[in-house]
Amino acid sequence: MSEKLRVGILGGTGMVGQRFISLLENHPWFEVTTIAASPRSAGQRYEDAVGGRWKMDTPMPAAVKDIIVKNVNEVEEVAKEVDFVFSAVDMSKDEIKAIEEAYAKTETPVVSNNSAHRWTPDVPMVVPEINPQHMDVIKYQRQRLGTTRGFVAVKPNCSIQSYAPVLTAWKEFEPYEVVVTTYQAISGAGKTFKDWPEMEHNIIPFISGEEEKSEKEPLRIWGEIKDGVIVPADDVKITSQCIRVPVLNGHTAAVFVKFKKQPTKQQLIDAINNFSGVPQELKLPSAPKQFIRYMEEDNRPQVALDVDYENGMGINVGRLREDSIYDWKFVGLSHNTVRGAAGGAVLCAELLKAQGYITAK
Repeated sequence: MSEKLRVGILGGTGMVGQRFISLLENHPWFEVTTIAASPRSAGQRYEDAVGGRWKMDTPMPAAVKDIIVKNVNEVEEVAKEVDFVFSAVDMSKDEIKAIEEAYAKTETPVVSNNSAHRWTPDVPMVVPEINPQHMDVIKYQRQRLGTTRGFVAVKPNCSIQSYAPVLTAWKEFEPYEVVVTTYQAISGAGKTFKDWPEMEHNIIPFISGEEEKSEKEPLRIWGEIKDGVIVPADDVKITSQCIRVPVLNGHTAAVFVKFKKQPTKQQLIDAINNFSGVPQELKLPSAPKQFIRYMEEDNRPQVALDVDYENGMGINVGRLREDSIYDWKFVGLSHNTVRGAAGGAVLCAELLKAQGYITAK
């Protein structure tokens, strides 16, 4: 009998669900034992339910091909088979909120890739290297839900991963005003070029809801717990534009920053390269050895060369230079479906296990 925790994937047939399944192949702590999806996929072998829609570069893991897909709406049926679930369901926000809390109320922890609960005041939204202490709000959430074991935790939006960690590394220099433009890959919309041929040789200067997330979510990550809820920080102002570009994987950000203190270039680079957190201290299985790296070359980071740094879990930074209007400017790059989506959620689950929030039922 495996001692690994039994994992369910809610929304397992979609792109992020597939990424969860590929990342969890041979995971030392977790084993995918249950996959749930829409009623139209329920009752089929996973391989048949996905059909020709497998979107990962690596083959479908043999261990999941014969799993019979369950109906994600049959909450009790799914929950009794697992120790916790990852959520990547494709529903309306209200439906996602309801179904994730329904799973939590079966005493099943939910680690979600979805945005629905990111602003629920007692739900932690965590980048494990930045704000692991926010998991402390779970005790208040459990009081609200009436659970002893179940809860919902979420990871933030993929678009902020290429700059929010950098700004966090520079916290001692007190950044207070930020202008960011993100150049976002099509997999962030769950698409490949086969699905979305009009994106070839094209740029779309609008991604619904993305600019608000890019401006507000870092503030919640930098916030603190007061009276049982997370109160966002208010000492940094961020304005953003978000653009869809013809790239499969990898979100790039061009960022301008003003500081209250005046760091040197070398101080900023050292702060990036030396920044680490609890995942590195605990040597969590998915944690990058070096969370953020600075690249000296004028033409880096590049998606084609750098997006898979640290198996897609690291952040790349380059082109740090003084600005004529702001103090400094830089370019960041992160893998949007690994660090920015499923991989970030897996790291959150590893942190939750290490903190004792996720255990065997």
